[in-house]
Amino acid sequence: MSKSLKMYGLDYCSTVQKARAELESAGWQIEFHDVKENTPSKAEWTEMLEAFGEKLVNRASLTWRGMSDAERAAAPEDMLSAKPPLMKRPAIEADGAYYLGWTKNVKRALGVEV
Repeated sequence: MSKSLKMYGLDYCSTVQKARAELESAGWQIEFHDVKENTPSKAEWTEMLEAFGEKLVNRASLTWRGMSDAERAAAPEDMLSAKPPLMKRPAIEADGAYYLGWTKNVKRALGVEV
């Protein structure tokens, strides 16, 4: 029986690439969504924000640093819709649970060697 999950991120992001490779090696089937190529709807962003909260907005990113104060004042759904690379990545949904980033805790939760 194969395990499957949804992953949101950017295809060119090295962290996303590493997470995908390690998850596939651990037997996961990945339904990957490149948020720049296929930007989630506001409803999808809202659902992710409900799961992850404000941590979904990567305030340490180059994208964030290049934004104006007015852009930073927008609602998170609006910021992410306008600038999908602003998302902290990867965002993963597996078996009804949500994981953000590619940390030791996320790896451990998904059965990837740490």
